[in-house]
Amino acid sequence: MEKVRVLVANRPRLMRELVLATISDQPDIEVIGEINDDSEIARVVGESRPDFVIIALDIPDQRPSLCDDLLGENPTMKILALAPECNRSTFFWCVPQICCAQIESSEEGILNALRGQARLIG
Repeated sequence: MEKVRVLVANRPRLMRELVLATISDQPDIEVIGEINDDSEIARVVGESRPDFVIIALDIPDQRPSLCDDLLGENPTMKILALAPECNRSTFFWCVPQICCAQIESSEEGILNALRGQARLIG
């Protein structure tokens, strides 16, 4: 089975570390990098070509402009945006327009989204 390649770029650091702790031990998921600085995301995505990028969702009901840029350049990639302060997770993908859906904000919800088994809510 081919592993899902994930780039972790969410903030704050504590949340990023919790995400890494959740996914790094999974046999079917490979963490290919961790980014501390948002300004590096586009460059690292271009170099590493992950299947998923996990980013921060600063405004829960608004798609981050970073999604448009990343999915425009990498339409097969998926983005998982996390907003821990309001317990919300949103999954973005492109088919050819950019789509999104809220997913369960839990360890299981994140792992299911990374595995392509997301349970959409709302």
